[in-house]
Amino acid sequence: MTDKVLTANRLTDGIAVWLDANGHWVENLQDALVARHAEAVASLEAIGKRDFAANRVVDVNVIDVQEVDGKLWPIRLRERIRAAGPTMEYAAGYRPADAAFIAV
Repeated sequence: MTDKVLTANRLTDGIAVWLDANGHWVENLQDALVARHAEAVASLEAIGKRDFAANRVVDVNVIDVQEVDGKLWPIRLRERIRAAGPTMEYAAGYRPADAAFIAV
């Protein structure tokens, strides 16, 4: 099974977030809780449904990641872009994505 993390967009501003081990939505993929077995993935899915229903986040998804040299890398290009930040100026305090991170 591929390692997985739970991602979503924060409802208040649309910024991509990931669920951490404390059950908080954080802006840094590297702080995400990594699920490595089916039971952990099921728990992530349940938390995502709960927080979506409570209007904390939208577009909730469990995504595949791999760990390379101690750093989490999303498998899909879409998720690499979301993890690195928008590809253009989006909101104050958020710089565009690092092209080296999203390059395949």
